[in-house]
Amino acid sequence: MRLMQMACRPRIIVVGLLLASVSGLAACSRPASEQAPAAANVTVFEGARVIVGDGSAPIENATIVVRESQFAEVGPSGQVQVPEGAARVDLAGKTVIPALLDAHVHLRSQMRETLVEDLQRRAYYGVVAAFSMGQDQGDVPYQVRTESATMPNTARFLTAGRGITAPEPGRTEVPIWVTTDAEARAAVQDNAKRKVDIIKIWVDDRDDKYKKLTPELYGAVIDEAHKNGLRATAHIFELVDGKGLIKAGLDAFAHGVRDRDIDEEFVKLITARPEIILVPNLPSPGVPVDLSLAADTVPAAELQKLQAEASKPDPAAQKMFGIQARNLAKLAAAGVKIAAGTDGNTPYGMHLEMADMVRSGMTPAQVLVAATRNSAELMKLDNLGTVAAGKSADFVVLDANPLDDIANTRRINAVYMRGAAVDRAGLRAKFMGPAAATR
Repeated sequence: MRLMQMACRPRIIVVGLLLASVSGLAACSRPASEQAPAAANVTVFEGARVIVGDGSAPIENATIVVRESQFAEVGPSGQVQVPEGAARVDLAGKTVIPALLDAHVHLRSQMRETLVEDLQRRAYYGVVAAFSMGQDQGDVPYQVRTESATMPNTARFLTAGRGITAPEPGRTEVPIWVTTDAEARAAVQDNAKRKVDIIKIWVDDRDDKYKKLTPELYGAVIDEAHKNGLRATAHIFELVDGKGLIKAGLDAFAHGVRDRDIDEEFVKLITARPEIILVPNLPSPGVPVDLSLAADTVPAAELQKLQAEASKPDPAAQKMFGIQARNLAKLAAAGVKIAAGTDGNTPYGMHLEMADMVRSGMTPAQVLVAATRNSAELMKLDNLGTVAAGKSADFVVLDANPLDDIANTRRINAVYMRGAAVDRAGLRAKFMGPAAATR
């Protein structure tokens, strides 16, 4: 079912403009964010297991010192000096992970109010940055990009502006359609003037409906991007295009190969370019998926519909997932740098994506590195991605260990951004009404 592999993530089920929210498994205990005074200059978090996000062994019984908005020190208890007079938060029995970063989204970016809400919904789920991939036009996305860097309870927003593709009549006209070398380079230059964070290319015939962007044209786009100090990422479907884009100097993949199992030539090409980052954006696994993580903020009737759809086995989807899962497992085993993204606009999608990455054969530890440090690297947010001294104090407190079960990332106790607790109760009330704040 090639049509399942279009721009939006097929497993994401959205009714109207309803956006789902947080895990019903979360907050079995008192949220850690309620234990620390918000105005404290220095706060010490004690007793948690800390998963740093760089693939190293967890720090058991750790002490984390947060000074204003940064991690000042992170290490085993007894090896970290606690500043006198610091506020102290007991995290015994908890697990701390770096905040998540979603490296591929398509948000409601035409109006400031809806875009900010989409980013707040992500913050609720422990996602502190979202990379919008090529469907943003006008001034609002760039305004929110600037504001989101300091906005409380709101994920950071990055944008590829208007992506670049061959003409696709009948589809969205937000991307820039190009047919000549001059048009391709002008499209890059137009985005460069906006100071986009990356250049996005689509190379896909959409089920043989359109002519794909040719190697000559995507080569011109990549070349012009590099001349303007920008990187280029590509939506692909077919193996042949993946090979051509690597040879043309592509910097990242916004999807993995989806038409067939990759061959050794592709593996050799991509491993010869260790700087390339792959965001696999896995499709629906085609097996029943538990959406109870949405129960806090999705009305019961809507959640019932979503869960009913997500519970239907789909053999065709299973086949498509199998191709991409095998490809991801093979590339991860070969040492290719993997990041994580969700496509579409589902706030809790990162937790589903991480589960599917594990389903594909990656370990929970590898997936956490992909969703934190590697996504931060792709997004060039160097102050995010790990729980380490000098980094921004953006982290998630969990009630269970995701190394035991990746689904434990859904058991969110508290989220911190720049050292401040995200007001999850307030956001829940905003999304669902005042009664939700007491739940």
